[in-house]
Amino acid sequence: MQMSQKVESFVYHFGEMGSKWGFNRTVGQIYALLVVSDKALHANEIGEALNVSRGNVSMGIKELQSWQLINVSHIPKDRKEYYSPKGTIWDMANRVFEERRKREVDPTLSLLRDLQLDSPADESEAYAQEKMREIHDLLETITHWSAELQRLDPDKLTTLMKLGAGVSKILSIKDQFKRPKADAPSE
Repeated sequence: MQMSQKVESFVYHFGEMGSKWGFNRTVGQIYALLVVSDKALHANEIGEALNVSRGNVSMGIKELQSWQLINVSHIPKDRKEYYSPKGTIWDMANRVFEERRKREVDPTLSLLRDLQLDSPADESEAYAQEKMREIHDLLETITHWSAELQRLDPDKLTTLMKLGAGVSKILSIKDQFKRPKADAPSE
């Protein structure tokens, strides 16, 4: 399989981004290739397009399956397995976020909860525990907020994201109404 220069540029860049999202470069490249391919691909096509070994493709496919990011299908009278992305781009983003939360945020929250159970030994430790509680509360708030966002359908989520600065303006207006008004001069 031959990739165009644009597709190749995207696939290789996505591989670099994948390494920042929690999976290795080749896995990111495999996933990107599957996303931009208009048909399901078998392992040999993937390896040829990315110039990686069959074993590397196989390990990458297993990783993508563990993240539940790809579908496996078969063509009648063909023994090969064909791979395609599972769901929409929004589904992929949600899946990556969920996996990152499970692998990174949840263990951190557990550690922070455990560290709060013990009484501090001195004032320095009490200060440290207070800061850890603040970090815990922030992470928990972000986790709950993002879970709510994940429940939104893509159209509503897109609308919400496009509101962007508008939301902060609304909150500023709300704050203005909450402020106590200065005593008006009497006549």
